[in-house]
Parts: sequence; structure tokens; C-alpha cells
Amino acid sequence: MSSTLPTIRRADSMPAAAQDNHVPVAIVGGGACGLTAALMLHDLGVDCAVLERDGTPTGSSALSSGFIPAPGTRVQRDLGIADSSERFAADITAKAKGSAAPQLVQAYARAIGPALDALQDRHGLEWQVLDGFLYPGHSVRRMHAVPEKTGVGLMGRLANAVAAADIPLVTDAAVRELWADDTGLLLGVGYERPDGTLEHLSCDAVILACNGFGGNAAMVRELLPEMRDALFAGHTGNDGSAIAWGRALGARLADLGGYQGHGSWAIPQGALISWALMMEGGMQVNAQGRRFHDETQGYSEASVHVLAQPGGVAWNVFDAPILALARGFPDFVDAEAAGAVKHCDSVQALAALIGCDDTALAATLAGQGPYPRPGTRALQAPFCAVKVTGALFHTQGGLDIDAQCRVLDTQGRPFPNLLAAGGAARGVSGDAVWGYLSGNGLLSAVAGGYLAAYTAAHLLRPPTGSKP
Repeated sequence: MSSTLPTIRRADSMPAAAQDNHVPVAIVGGGACGLTAALMLHDLGVDCAVLERDGTPTGSSALSSGFIPAPGTRVQRDLGIADSSERFAADITAKAKGSAAPQLVQAYARAIGPALDALQDRHGLEWQVLDGFLYPGHSVRRMHAVPEKTGVGLMGRLANAVAAADIPLVTDAAVRELWADDTGLLLGVGYERPDGTLEHLSCDAVILACNGFGGNAAMVRELLPEMRDALFAGHTGNDGSAIAWGRALGARLADLGGYQGHGSWAIPQGALISWALMMEGGMQVNAQGRRFHDETQGYSEASVHVLAQPGGVAWNVFDAPILALARGFPDFVDAEAAGAVKHCDSVQALAALIGCDDTALAATLAGQGPYPRPGTRALQAPFCAVKVTGALFHTQGGLDIDAQCRVLDTQGRPFPNLLAAGGAARGVSGDAVWGYLSGNGLLSAVAGGYLAAYTAAHLLRPPTGSKP
């Protein structure tokens, strides 16, 4: 093996073996961002290759709920939901308290609807808008999902579309090297194969769609000290390669304190419990049977609140009507089958499960305490409870990019042919955990992949398709 660390190779040309191994656009990473970019490049008549470190394209996208917020899609309009990119941008900005990059907020809010429609019209992805509840911070129903309602289902459909389009997808190809000349022009990549050999691919442009840094413990300690002891529930491929390359190239980094946490990671099952339960009137209580935050503010900041409780744990408490809603989510069904959901016929039984005083718990369930009652009604026996902790899912900071997803150097100038989106780049959550609006991760991945493809096509030649 040549090297296990991401490296910048400075040279005026690629190794001789790479001269016959050329593609116009090399995409590093086969998650939702990379596969979306590949499909859009295909539609624009630009050849590309996707390099994916794993045996199958999964990444952080497969570990997510698979829900993508988007305004103005065909399916949203067919349901009579009035929405717009301006309204969506306002929601993103409000959640981040004005700290999200305005050029990206506007670009992503405008691009995500056309991106989902293009994936539906040209590549067969079927979208449905989730009904019955609003995720924190969203003013209208705009959360889109494939019929499976899982991240695995989303990735499976994207991968099938890439295969149907006959786009080269090279798996078991961990990119270790970016080759660049002294002007910052990217010449190609070097990727490691399972047997440790290093292969090279020359190209005219590179799209970094690879990862964040949540799986790099040293970077988390350096950049996200408040989550240094948190469980990481993301993909191991989030090793910070994009940041390491950026630092070596002289790229500007941004929003490194932004991340998506989640306050509802079931233990010991290791499963995500949908925050829809909280939005429909469920509540989180600690070991004393008391609520400790306003659950409607969001699941990302809830991770910090949960970790601050005794033992770093909490209990999601809900009742039969909310259980019926939850069973509409396949991830919840799997968690329930694994034993995550406990059933209690009375307040006393629920208190015994939690290990708290039943009088204190009864007062909490009756709505007493400093926080507004979640939902519109009191929870009723029989109760359900899930033991959870706070977890780090993925980071929201990275390479600084402009509205066309071009990577910027420390002076704010774009590199000639280096693009980034998704986990590799800054997102639209600002610089803190509370800035994360539900779905921001997949928004950045899909809208960013869509925009990066159009930018790459413009770099190589005028695209034949419509502008994003």
C-alpha cells in the first residue's frame, strides 16, 4: 500500500500509466452527492467515473432517514402544497439564525426541486411527500422520500439508476491522492485497491463528494470538542480526507463547528428513532423522570442536551397513537423488532423501567415543568419508552465553496477545476449544532451534486441541457 493518508502529489503531469486511463470528470465518493452528480453529467453528455471506497455505494446517505426537503417539486404541487424556494431559504436561514452561507442557501433552495424532478423524470426515482407532521423548522410539508422511506432505499435507487445509465462506478477504490500542478489545476487521482496497489486516473475536473470528518477522532477533538466523547453513528468513510486535501492545497475551510447530531439513538440496539415521535407529542425524560429541553427545537441540538444528562442517556416516552405513526417508518419497525421499544401499562411501570420516582414522572407527563407541552394532548397509558443517547451523525463544515460548488482558496478565489459538495464542503447549517435544519445533509448532497455537475460541464464545454 502506497499510503493510508490523503495526499496531494505536486507534478506537471500524471504517472505514465494514467495517460491511457482518462475520464473528463472524476467523482470521489459514491454517496447521494456523487451519484446525483454522475447522473446529471450523463444527462449533459459528459463522461465521468465514480470512485467509491466501499464494495457498494452507501456512505452517510444510506445511514440517514433518506428524507430530502425540497420546494416546488412536481409531487409537492400535485398534492396542492404551496411552497417556494424563497420560503425554503427563509426556513434554512431562520434555523441557522442567519449564520448559514447565504449564497449556498439560495443556490441549494433553488436547485433541489429541479434536481428531484430530474431524478424522477429521467432516472425513475419515485418521490412521495411525508404526510401527517412537520419536521422542526419547516413551515410546510416538503420532506421527500422514496417508497422505502429509508436511506438504504434511496441509495439503492440511485445506484440502480447509475447502472442503468451505464456510468462507470469503480468500487473498492479508496482515493488516496489528488494530483495537482503548481497553479492548483487538478490532473487526476490515485486510488487504492483492496490488495494495496495504487491505480491512477487522469481527468479534466474533480468533484469531491467524499466525506466529512466525523469518523476522524483527532479532527473531532480538534474541531468539535463538545462531541469528542459522543458516539459516532455515521459512516466510517467520514475520515476527513477532503479537509486534509484542502489544507494541503491551500483551500479555505468554513463552518467547521457545524454538524448534525441526533438525540434519539437507541441503545444498545444502535438504531435511529425518528424524531417524528417527538413532533407528534412524545417527550424525552432523564433518569429523574424530568424533561430537560424543548424537543420541538430540533433533533440535532437534542444530542448535546441528551449527552448532558446523567449517564448521557434519556428515554423517549410516547403512547399508542404515536406508536401507530412510528410503525409507518421501516427503521422504527426494525428497531422495535430488535427490542428497543419497551411497553408499560402504567406510570408506575414506566417509572420502574426508567428507575425514577413515579410522582416526579407523573408530574412530567401531566405537563408540569419549564418547557411547553409537546403536542396538543397529554400522553395516556399504555406507554412506550426507548432508551437513547446523543450521537454525532455527520459534520456540516468543510471546504469553502461558492454557489457553483467551486472550491475556494484562502483568498476566496476558485480553483481551476476542483469542485466539492455534500459532506466534503461547508453546508447550510452555519457553525453550530443548532443550525441544522432537518434534511440539510441530503439537501447539500443532492442539490450540491446537481450544481457541481452543471459547473463541471461548463468548465469542459457548454452543456447541452438546461441550466440549473
